Amino acid sequence: MSNLFDTLKGKIEGQGKRIVFPEATDERILTAASKLGAEGYVEPVLVGNKEEVTQKAGELDLDISQATIIDPENYEKFDAMVASFVERRKGKATEEQAADILKSGNYFGTMLVYMNEADGLVSGAVNSTADTVRPALQIIKTKEGIKKTSGVFVMVRDDEKYVFADCAINISPDSQDLAEIAMASADTAKLFDVDPRVAMLSFSTKGSAKSPETEKVEEALNIVKEQRSDLVIDGEFQFDAAFVPSVAQKKAPESPLEGKANTFIFPSLEAGNIGYKIAQRLGNFDAVGPVLQGLNQPVNDLSRGCNSDDVYKLAIITAAQSAE
Repeated sequence: MSNLFDTLKGKIEGQGKRIVFPEATDERILTAASKLGAEGYVEPVLVGNKEEVTQKAGELDLDISQATIIDPENYEKFDAMVASFVERRKGKATEEQAADILKSGNYFGTMLVYMNEADGLVSGAVNSTADTVRPALQIIKTKEGIKKTSGVFVMVRDDEKYVFADCAINISPDSQDLAEIAMASADTAKLFDVDPRVAMLSFSTKGSAKSPETEKVEEALNIVKEQRSDLVIDGEFQFDAAFVPSVAQKKAPESPLEGKANTFIFPSLEAGNIGYKIAQRLGNFDAVGPVLQGLNQPVNDLSRGCNSDDVYKLAIITAAQSAE
């Protein structure tokens, strides 16, 4: 695990990446911000009342002197932010409504990223996933050619690294969604120095069963092949045919994956969520994430059960995403 984050730190060293934390009075956020500030790889930007944030840090005996605290109530560029938000929302909010909305830490923090006052945002220690992702979708929006964001976990055990997606966002992706998830996940894999070999997973291998579920995966594969001829990708595959060379030789001897896949695209959120938790709990893999992908600028969502180390790690990942 330490090697993974050493690699990510190498990508951001000396770049002065600024990561926004809208939940600035939470103990876990402040603890992570103190560590990040001391190391110097990331400059924490804490959103909240300066007196309250400073007082809370003092009570916890934490040094946040390397962090910047921004209070929406007296932000000098607030009027410009309101105007930018109204323009971005294309008439869906008046200036008065925008001023009220931007008092919310997540909306304010997301606008800091959109206006290039920061490089990424980490939230979710207190707020729900919806409260974290909604401002990102409304303001930052998804990259061209991608309709939906998705969430990956990087599964790490000693020197092994695998990418699992989508394990966080899309409950029942269609073929186009799966194709987008596969292409985005391949790019995310490269961020973690994984040379992507992408398997589109199912309960069938290469037509061994036929159903709307398997045909959905097959169609997704065809979409990816048309758009990204550079990727090593195949499907539909049962997990063992994608991962075990001897099984691949029997079930899919012509596949370019050769049973050596490292980036796995699950056919549904249900399958992805179950799959990563099995690997985590039975296989003793560390699950890093979820890392949101497909957005124009990085926003990432914490679990409300996270600890300060989770916050720290996700901040490093977010900074590395912005460096790509």
